[in-house]
Amino acid sequence: MWLISTFRRNTPSKVENCSEYCRVNWCQHWFEYFPNPPINILAAIENILAFHDKELLQHFIDRDVTSQLYAWPLLETVFSEVLTREEWLRLFDNVFSNHPSFLLMTVVAYNTCSRAPLLKSTLKDDFEYFFHHRNNLDINVVIREVYRLMETTPADIHPSNMLDAFVALTKGQYPIFNQYPKFIVDYQTQERERIRKDELEFLRERQTVENMQAEVDEQRAEDEAWYQKQELLRRAEETRREMLLQEEEKMAQQRHRLAAVKRELKVQEMRLQDAARRRFLKLQQDQREMELRRLEDEIERKIQMRDQEIAATAEDLEIRHLELESQKRLYEKDLTGNQDSVAKEIRKDADAHRQKVALEEHMFRNLLETSQMEGRRTQRVSEDNLAKAEQACLNADWKLQALHKQKNDDLQRSESYQEVATLLRKNRKKEMQVLNAMVEEQAKKWKEAEERESHLQSEKRASACADAYRKCFLKQETSAALEHDGQPLSEEVPRLQREHMSSSCLPQTSQLNDISKMDPTAQTFSSRKWAEQEATGHDLLRRVRSLRQRLTAQARSRCRDPHLLVT
Repeated sequence: MWLISTFRRNTPSKVENCSEYCRVNWCQHWFEYFPNPPINILAAIENILAFHDKELLQHFIDRDVTSQLYAWPLLETVFSEVLTREEWLRLFDNVFSNHPSFLLMTVVAYNTCSRAPLLKSTLKDDFEYFFHHRNNLDINVVIREVYRLMETTPADIHPSNMLDAFVALTKGQYPIFNQYPKFIVDYQTQERERIRKDELEFLRERQTVENMQAEVDEQRAEDEAWYQKQELLRRAEETRREMLLQEEEKMAQQRHRLAAVKRELKVQEMRLQDAARRRFLKLQQDQREMELRRLEDEIERKIQMRDQEIAATAEDLEIRHLELESQKRLYEKDLTGNQDSVAKEIRKDADAHRQKVALEEHMFRNLLETSQMEGRRTQRVSEDNLAKAEQACLNADWKLQALHKQKNDDLQRSESYQEVATLLRKNRKKEMQVLNAMVEEQAKKWKEAEERESHLQSEKRASACADAYRKCFLKQETSAALEHDGQPLSEEVPRLQREHMSSSCLPQTSQLNDISKMDPTAQTFSSRKWAEQEATGHDLLRRVRSLRQRLTAQARSRCRDPHLLVT
């Protein structure tokens, strides 16, 4: 303590000499690994601790605590953080009065004397705190432990072997010190040069910054003046904006009043449009009712015309029937003289009658189709006009109703068309059946006529053969009589001429007799043929009349049907 106090009372130059003295003697080998801790010194301390207290060293190893944590902080601070002033002075009186290895032994003694709290510590932070703060430890015990370690430590691990004894300082100049890593010192020199250049650069930049600050201040003053002007302009603009807002409020009020007036006008216009639409709908309804009444009148008129035409056709048929009756009587009178021509004329009349009947049927069907097409055309025009009016005036519901109604009308119309087409097909089938029956009957009659004609020809051939046989027989008898009688030629010639004349007239007489004999048969055949043709004609007329009556009844029933009036 006296020695340290003596150092403290000296001048600064002597204090510098004292620090140099400590560096040369007690800080040997400390700067060989600068700026890192002295690894060789720390290794020597660890070897001493391993020899004297293996348990504590093993505890440090288990907790990952190295000599840089439990030894270097004590050496780096020279125990100033863990000891008080009095304790530090007392310790360093012993350090300065002993070999330089005494300081290293002090580090080991401090750890061994504090082994109890160190063995209980488990965290690395606790170890760091312990070696950087003051602890409850008697310095006298530590000093005695140091002396014990100095005496009991083997020579091979004793730090006195690696540290030199006291070395006195040279007079006038300090001793040469080169026990440090040269590349570190060169690096530090370079770093100092770099720092000096950085300082110069910093000074230049500071001057630049000061100049810029002056410019910024000037610019700030200008900006302040500009901001004041902008503030004045903003206030003026706000004043103008308030005036504009007031004007806009006035205009909004005017617009509101105008909107109210427009709304009233729109409501009035909608009312007028609604009234006009209702009047138009009523007019359309009246027109539709008038059109329906007109269609009903037209249908009634067409029905009457159709009935009149049917009656006229029936009268024509009756007249034609009377004409046929009269022609029949005329044909019966002329049948005996010209049977073939009568048959041809009858066939021609039958064909003409059939053609006339077919033409009348065709005209009647055309009339029906024309009336139906006219009604459909009129109805389609009225429906189109109604659809256009509804499309322009009514909403979507009315459109749907109109479409639904049109669909129903189309369905009903298609049904009526199908019914009429079915009736027409039935009529055509019946006409074809009648025509086929007539053709079959005609074929049968022609076949029967051909058979009778062939029978007549065979009878004629048989009578001719009989006449020839009789003629030959008479000639033979005449020649035989001439040979046996031997009468004179003058008398015989006139007789032969008379016989020849009689024999030549005999075939004609026989033919006349045969014809007279066959006249009743031929007459019966012709009368029967005419009766059959007349019966067939009456049957055809009766069928045609019944067919037309059915068509008329069906047309009247359709005209009286309400849904057909709509279609």
